[in-house]
Amino acid sequence: MPDLLVNLINLPAQPSLSKQGVIVRSAQPWELSAVRSFIIEHFSTAWADEVQVGFANKPITVFVAISERKLVGFSAYECTRRAFFGPTGVLESARGRGIGTALLIAALSGLKEMGYAYGIIGGVGPVSFYEKTVGAIMIPGSDPGIYRDSLKS
Repeated sequence: MPDLLVNLINLPAQPSLSKQGVIVRSAQPWELSAVRSFIIEHFSTAWADEVQVGFANKPITVFVAISERKLVGFSAYECTRRAFFGPTGVLESARGRGIGTALLIAALSGLKEMGYAYGIIGGVGPVSFYEKTVGAIMIPGSDPGIYRDSLKS
């Protein structure tokens, strides 16, 4: 899976999901266990490990999406490597509502606030989503990227 490059200078506006009853906000320190458990159950232990790094950052570099007081998605940045976005995930039952877009924009905006002009989306699966949503472009020669020598879990 390739890495993508995103220009952070011209990010789209943060979409509001309040009419849908969805809140996208920064994760809080006391939510680490709940977020890790959610990621392990619905995505992977490796992603939970990466996101744990975001909880150690000051400020925390993890966003959560909440609907009816339940976690339905997350995004993280500056966890895997400097200037990297991800991992991110939205429950299958909550997809198609703009939650992934809101989480993406929130995290990329966090990278921009840190002073980066460009961000990297590492090991991308849905390339077309990122191309369409934030104008990301593929980085030539980036597949398999930083994950090439990863331990199997």
